[in-house]
Amino acid sequence: FICLMLDVGKWPVFALLPPEELRLIRQACVFGSAANEALYVTVNDEVFALGTNCSGCLGLGDLQSTIEPRRIDVLCGKKIVSLSYGTGPHVVIATADGEVFAWGHNGYSQLGNGTTNHGLTPALVSTNLLSKRVTEVACGSHHTIALTTDGEVYAWGYNNSGQVGSGSTANQPTPRRVSSCLQNKVVVNIACGQLCSMAVLDNGEIYGWGYNCNGQLGLGNNGNQQTPCRIAALQGVNIIQVACGYAHTLALTDEGFVYAWGANSYGQLGTGNKSNQALPTLINTDKERMVEVAACHTSHTSAAKTQSGQVLMWGQCRGQAVASPHLTHFSSTDDVFACFATPAVTWHLLSVDGDDYLTVAQSLKKEFDSPEISDLKFLVDGKCIHVHKALLKIRCEHFRALLNETDEDAIEIHQFSYLVYRAFLEYLYTDTINLPPEDAIGLLDLATFYRETRLKRLCQETIKRGISEENAITLLSAAVKYEARDLEEFCFKFCVNHLTAVTQTQAFADMDHDLLKNFISKASRYGAFKN
Repeated sequence: FICLMLDVGKWPVFALLPPEELRLIRQACVFGSAANEALYVTVNDEVFALGTNCSGCLGLGDLQSTIEPRRIDVLCGKKIVSLSYGTGPHVVIATADGEVFAWGHNGYSQLGNGTTNHGLTPALVSTNLLSKRVTEVACGSHHTIALTTDGEVYAWGYNNSGQVGSGSTANQPTPRRVSSCLQNKVVVNIACGQLCSMAVLDNGEIYGWGYNCNGQLGLGNNGNQQTPCRIAALQGVNIIQVACGYAHTLALTDEGFVYAWGANSYGQLGTGNKSNQALPTLINTDKERMVEVAACHTSHTSAAKTQSGQVLMWGQCRGQAVASPHLTHFSSTDDVFACFATPAVTWHLLSVDGDDYLTVAQSLKKEFDSPEISDLKFLVDGKCIHVHKALLKIRCEHFRALLNETDEDAIEIHQFSYLVYRAFLEYLYTDTINLPPEDAIGLLDLATFYRETRLKRLCQETIKRGISEENAITLLSAAVKYEARDLEEFCFKFCVNHLTAVTQTQAFADMDHDLLKNFISKASRYGAFKN
């Protein structure tokens, strides 16, 4: 998922960060029962936390909530490659060096340190893992599993349903290798539901263990499993990725098909109905090839991404049930969870690509009034504005006609001021206007002249935002002159509501005779002169 800056519109927990801080964020995670805890990593590999700090899950060494980001010193410079969290919440990360750190809620030993004391700061999870390199971590509600470079899975924490895979239901205080039928197998991908665990093998097989009352293990029955069981129904199908929701599971095949099984009361299986499925069911994705499936153990929402980059969602959507895959306008599965899931948390570590890539819009904005590759200049009030013919033709009918008839490389403008004309050209590059209200009047004149309807609307908005007792009459006169009806109405009402002050201004004294007569008659109809 590539964007240039974390979208605070989608992840509001970051909305109070100053833009210069937002620009530094390269990875982020939003978690917690109300999506009010967050961690992020900057371009300099510094790690920060903010939010309500339930159970010390921010790793700051105390239980203080914080609206200002605070640095987690012990994690700075560590390079996080995988992150997951439970509902306690507890948080677990794997670093580029293959180390595992955990902190937060520990009532069930989900931090793997042999105790049940909450961890207020990130601590290395060392038992049985010191000689191993962990590449991926996954958390259920109160248990944790980790995948090593040699394809082994280790598990610890809450085990009431067998989700640790140890063959019993006793909680597991420290990391233990999940063996039995995974003994000589190589696991390549892991995921956890609330109370179950899933593993994908290098040969495309998929295994599950733990809670199964909704059929989330895909075994065709509803019995819990204390050791890994292969999903026999997927024999001959090559699975490459698994994702777990609260009580449902999604799996992606090497041919881009999606299978789903488990709980379905919100339509999260995408089958078109709300019946649970204890066996894998092929989802209809309109012959589109899928390249990613997404789900999160905190919600009943499902998402998938197609080869062409489209994003589908189904399941719980802000409390409603969507029982079959729906096309969204998003470009990443992360956005589905930001906008539709409850709570709206990240399903995996969110990556923000901070390289110097510019979108089309950003590239154009950068080239405005830059002489470097410009092939046309406007001369206004003795000053130069550098532009590009192709862009002007694409963006404005007036220029399309004008520039097809002339091959001049300099055009003089006498009708409009430099400030106004530059703002107009800049608008063609950026879609926005950047002018004080008084100058926006001149731009309104230009927009009317060039029949630029959207620009006219933007000018009216700008003028409305800047109205005051001093300039109200000037703005009203302009609105009348340029036939900007709703602006005229707006200015008129403002004048009537501030009648005493407005009639004392110089602009009122200088007001055009006809306009004044018109104003008085309209104001009296409006009831401005009633005792």
